[in-house]
Amino acid sequence: MPMRSRPLSPFLHYRWQYTNTLSILHRVTGVGLSVAFVFLVYLIAAVARGPQAFARAATLSAHPLVRGLLALMAITFAYHMCNGVRHLLWDAGLGLERSQARRSAWIVVLATLILGATVATIMLLHRGGAA
Repeated sequence: MPMRSRPLSPFLHYRWQYTNTLSILHRVTGVGLSVAFVFLVYLIAAVARGPQAFARAATLSAHPLVRGLLALMAITFAYHMCNGVRHLLWDAGLGLERSQARRSAWIVVLATLILGATVATIMLLHRGGAA
């Protein structure tokens, strides 16, 4: 009895492409931003609870590890926002051709690096206190 050729799952015969990477990163950054939102709510609640709670939150936020994570969250936000705009343009029917999609992918990556690095640098250099 001859063996029948069965279809393979898409991930077994498609080669990896930049669109796969950007799509997965968009989902991962969405999850990361959800986690960052919880921390933002904690900071806002600390302000509402009074000076002692705010002082604890400020001390936590000043820790180098937390500052690094906040800078990473800024880069995460920059990527998710830039790629989200790209998706909105696709929803409008713009940029769907292969060359346009490739160009917009590079624009997303470059804009993320510029915007994310700028915001992260400002965050890391700002020490707090009166302006």
